[in-house]
Amino acid sequence: MPTQIDVVLPCLDEAAALPGVLTALPPGYRAIVVDNGSRDGSPEVAARHGARVVHEPRRGYGAAVHAGIEAADTELVCVLDADGSFDPRQLPALVAPVAGGVADLAVGRRRPVRLGVWPWHARAGTALVAALLRHRGVPLRDLSPIRVARREALLGLGVTDRAFGYPLELLIRAAAAGWRIHELDVSYAPRAAGTRSKVSGSVRGTLRATRDFAAVLRTVDGPR
Repeated sequence: MPTQIDVVLPCLDEAAALPGVLTALPPGYRAIVVDNGSRDGSPEVAARHGARVVHEPRRGYGAAVHAGIEAADTELVCVLDADGSFDPRQLPALVAPVAGGVADLAVGRRRPVRLGVWPWHARAGTALVAALLRHRGVPLRDLSPIRVARREALLGLGVTDRAFGYPLELLIRAAAAGWRIHELDVSYAPRAAGTRSKVSGSVRGTLRATRDFAAVLRTVDGPR
């Protein structure tokens, strides 16, 4: 098991969640908070809690994640939402199959801790896209924003989407490249008070993500 692992946290106005997320990181897991234009002091909060802060001026989930992976310098890299919905103490379970050589990519399958955590419109949209993925030979039930892979391999996939379609393009390209993808159950909790989801927090956000997903499905070839 590597002694140090970088954790990329894309961030847009997550100041209320960052202290809890960053202090819960297991020993040896180093936070890289990629600020994507926050106006609530998120970069300063992140720095005060020991995170390395990277600024990505181009708006978009994919832009922030890509910038964080480029900034990382450990062999394995984790990606984790900064909103408090995932417990960072779940990361070692995802790291284990990749570090052990039995998986090339480990992703979480969200299991809500109670009713109402995952809004119906977001859950339905995810189920639809996951079904389309399975039809294309990618055996997953979720497009969870918590995942682990090797940094150089991730960059080598050539993912180009810089918006909400990033995780979908990543999964399609990984499957097409023959990656062994492991999906593990992870707890999915309410976001920290004072933060708001850019996707599941509104029907509009879900529709924007669905639009980006549709563009990826039209343009990126999957496994053959």
